[in-house]
This record gives sequence, structure tokens and C-alpha cells, in this order.
Amino acid sequence: MDFSFSEEQEAVRELADRIFTDLSTQERLREMETGDDQERFDRRLWAELASAGLLGISLPEDVGGAGLGFLETGLLAEAAGRTAAYVPVVETLAGAAAAIAEHGTDAQRQRWLPGVVSGDTVVTTALVELGGTPRVPATVAEASGDGWTLTGVKACVPSGTVADAFVVPARVEPDGVAVFVVEADADGVSVERQTANNGKPEGLVTFSGTSVGPDALLGAPGDGPAVVDWLVRRSTAALALVQAGAAAASMALLAEYTKTREQFGKPIATFQAVGQRAADAYVDAEAIRLTAWQAAWRLDQGLPADKEIDVAKFWAADGGQRVVHAAVHLHGGVGVDREYPLHRFFLNTKHVELTLGGATEHLLHLGAALAAEPA
Repeated sequence: MDFSFSEEQEAVRELADRIFTDLSTQERLREMETGDDQERFDRRLWAELASAGLLGISLPEDVGGAGLGFLETGLLAEAAGRTAAYVPVVETLAGAAAAIAEHGTDAQRQRWLPGVVSGDTVVTTALVELGGTPRVPATVAEASGDGWTLTGVKACVPSGTVADAFVVPARVEPDGVAVFVVEADADGVSVERQTANNGKPEGLVTFSGTSVGPDALLGAPGDGPAVVDWLVRRSTAALALVQAGAAAASMALLAEYTKTREQFGKPIATFQAVGQRAADAYVDAEAIRLTAWQAAWRLDQGLPADKEIDVAKFWAADGGQRVVHAAVHLHGGVGVDREYPLHRFFLNTKHVELTLGGATEHLLHLGAALAAEPA
């Protein structure tokens, strides 16, 4: 069996790597972190990705995209993780825009997706709640005339402060779920900035009796649970690929530092304890990469992937922490210097771990799935 990328996918990888590496430099990241603009959204990089045709790489051709698959989106996610870029690859490309392309009406696709392809529109997913879960939301949607009224609060909405629209799961009494595309400037929508552990702004989005028309419903009536599952699976797999990129970058910094840092007249990479710790971290980094791409491939092929996604997110959360901790420890004092690029990967790894469930939650999912299988 051939596990290599196709020639077309390698071209996408090379193009994405070049753009992310050239534009998401340490100097640029530092400029965004210390400047007056607190958006933490690299619009210059986003525009360059749009100009190269990468923002629409997996979106349909009738909205200006290239019509490719989830693997191509995954290549962008991995590149974003490797460069700690401030762009909404997961929430926009893997999540909200892809969901509109897959489940939306022609009118919804034409309303939102051409702007995503051009880089002018940001759509994001509002999946996290205080007191609810993506699949069992606390936000309520009530029928109102031929439309709906939404009431509730979504927390930690990625890119929530810059988004033009939110993809919002909501509970329909008594026990249904529906998903809506809600414009950010709709009446009754307010966004409060939240700062994540890695410094990125997220949104606390409140819907106070927000009225939306029937054209805001994503998917047919009754499709809500399937749409939410679709969103969660792809967002989780994309997060694992972001972590694969971050782990690879951390290992590259670790390898270079231990080769050049000398103690007792020798590079510390030649010390047995250092080599063993680095080797363990390399094994973890490879496990993160391989399990993430396995999950992405199964999604791309339309195969059942729930167990593979749980495995990938477990490794991203659990193995990711071991990789960045080993990298920090082997760097010594340099590892805790906030001017050194490793600190971004450390913080981003924690953010990935906590987003859409940590290691324990995904092990529980996996255990339940295995227990349900016939002996």
C-alpha cells in the first residue's frame, strides 16, 4: 500500500510551506504580539494564501475553489502549526467553510464561500459552551414564525473577534439539535474578547434573542446531529495536524540546539541522557504525525474514522505535552526565554490539548467504542 502523497498534494505542501515559512517568521510573530494591533490575525499571510489559491483548495469549484479534499486542508493545518501562524486554518477552512460547502444550500454557499476563497471573509465555528457540549448544546433555538430565535452563550470561539459569521449548534426542544449560520452583526449578537493561554484572542459570543431566517439553517431539518458530528470530527483531526506541525518544529529546534550547545567541550547531543530524552520525544512526534494523518486520510476517503480521530487527538494531547516539555528541559534556561520561538509551540500545544477534549476524554471515547464492539 502506498502511503505517500500524490504529486499534486506534494505541490500543495511545498507551496504552503514556502508561504508560511516566508511570511510567518519569528520577527513577524513578535511584531504582532507586541504591536498595537491586538487582533492576532495575520491578514498579510491570509491574503497571500488566498492569492496562491490555498484558501479555497478544498472548497467547490463553483465558488472559486479547487475542489480537492481534506488532506489538502490538512497540509495547511500542519504548516500553520509548524510556524505558529496567526491564521484561522482550523476554524475556517477545516470547520465552518467546509461545513457550509458540504451541508449548505446553494444560496449559503454563494453567500459565504467566495469571500473565504478570496480571503475577504472569515467564518468560524462556535462549538464550545459553559454547561454544554458541541453535541448537546446549551444554546437554545426556538421556532419563531418561519425562522428561529437563538438564546445562549458560546465560549472560546476561535477568531470570534474577527469573524463575519458563526456556525452555531443549538438545542431545539425537547431533544433535537440544529446548526445555524449566524452573521456577526445580526441583532442580538455580542462578542466579548477572551484571551487564550497562548495569547490568541477568542470570542465569548452571546445570542440574546437573536432572530435568524429559515435560510440560516445549515442542512435539512433533522440533520443537526450529523452536521455537528461532521464539524467536530474534522476540527479535531485538523487540530491533531496542527500539533503534528508544532511537534516537528519543536524537534527541529531541539536537534539544532543540542548539536551546537557544548558542555565539557562536547555537544550535549552526545550525552547519553540527552540523547535518550530526545529519542523519546522523536518517537512521540512521529506518533502524533502518523496518527493525525491516518485520521485525516480516512476522513478524506469517507471511511469511518471516529476511533482514529480519538487516537490522533490522544497523541496530540498526551504526546504533544511530552515533546514540548522535553524540548524545554533540554534547552535549559533558553527553553523558558519568551524571546525564543520554542515558547510559542509550548503554549500552542497546551491550547491544542484543551480544545475539543483532552487526552482522558478521547481515551474514554475510544474505550466506549471498543467495549461496544462484539467479542
